[in-house]
Amino acid sequence: MLTQLRQDHANMARLLHVLQLKQKALANGDRPNFQLVREVVDYILDYMEDFTVPLERVCSDRLQALAPECRAFTERLSSDYQALRQRLMRLSNDIDMILMDAVVPMDRFAEDLKAYLVAHRNYLRDERELLFPLIGEYFDDNDLEHLAQTLPEGAAAKLERLQEAYPELYAELCETPEPTA
Repeated sequence: MLTQLRQDHANMARLLHVLQLKQKALANGDRPNFQLVREVVDYILDYMEDFTVPLERVCSDRLQALAPECRAFTERLSSDYQALRQRLMRLSNDIDMILMDAVVPMDRFAEDLKAYLVAHRNYLRDERELLFPLIGEYFDDNDLEHLAQTLPEGAAAKLERLQEAYPELYAELCETPEPTA
């Protein structure tokens, strides 16, 4: 289970790297492929709803039952997730406006995208460095099985869905090396 979580993190890091490349192009005055940015944002929103929400719910509930001292951390992680999702929804709305040729200040959009990327990477770091070790420490085989049943299908099936639903994103993702750190 922890191996799957780490693999999902690596895949998300690659998606964030794709967005970072588009953000840097935008900051340099170039116009990135906003349809591709739309696909990345849609995919991340779907992923967060399908994967992050159940992960957070199951882990928070179980950790608070097993280790009440984790309550402040799990509540902060939940709050961070909500703020992250709100940032991404604002970006999604701005992308809609851009794709409809509405006037959206590109410098503000580039800064919002950069702030989102920093926030999402911080969230992933907290999961990797704080949440995953707590799962490893406190969860027994039954807890891990329950977590596995709560989460959607594995990474291979998700990649296949990605290829079908977002072909341009899938092609870009395959060309993008896995970022370090």
